[in-house]
Amino acid sequence: MASAAKNKTPRFYFNLRSPYSWLAHRELTSRHADLVDRLEWLPFFEPDPHSARRLAEQGGSFPYSEMSREKNRYVLQDVGRLTRARGLKVTWPVDRDPVWEVPHLGYLVARDRGLGHAYIEAVYQARFGEGRDICDRATIADIGTRLGIDQRLIADASDDPQLRAEGVRILMEVCNDGVFGVPFFVHGYTRFWGIDRLDAFVEHLRSRAVPDSAVPEPASAVALGRSVEDAHAGGCG
Repeated sequence: MASAAKNKTPRFYFNLRSPYSWLAHRELTSRHADLVDRLEWLPFFEPDPHSARRLAEQGGSFPYSEMSREKNRYVLQDVGRLTRARGLKVTWPVDRDPVWEVPHLGYLVARDRGLGHAYIEAVYQARFGEGRDICDRATIADIGTRLGIDQRLIADASDDPQLRAEGVRILMEVCNDGVFGVPFFVHGYTRFWGIDRLDAFVEHLRSRAVPDSAVPEPASAVALGRSVEDAHAGGCG
């Protein structure tokens, strides 16, 4: 497995549950469409007991815990501000006994058919536009139908051993890249956390498009080879 230092493809860790990830997706696809296909899109999702056990067997541990009631109230207020500023209306869903493998492994099915971006957009619309339960297999089946994907194949993706294994592999990438929340952007050792860091991530990528001769050499390396972006606050759960 390639280390973060050797991974030259920039990554966007997204989550189909998170309103902040939803808003970052909207900003990225509407304002920076030319970068969409440059990124490796990786789902960040809370594992169920089966996936968590498989992850632990490989030496990984999911770096996220359920938010407190106080944080939940803040997120509702904060997302309300962000959506109003963007002229959006959000319909909050109710998650009852969610299994996040259902929508996120469904993404892998769509991705492998060249429909990953359409799937993400459709799932976000279902969740935040219509208030639907995206862990309900019927919701994912409906989205599959609209995209021309076999309902059972996409809705039952979490039952497929190979897709389960791929999901655990991605969760190990979460661990290896030091991801602890979403949206999270990674390029080598350089990391950006939160929707408020999206513009900085885009600027970082565009600066890397400048010929090497035009970019000055850094004066010194940051400790452990990681950039100063690792230490910032202001990300989103």
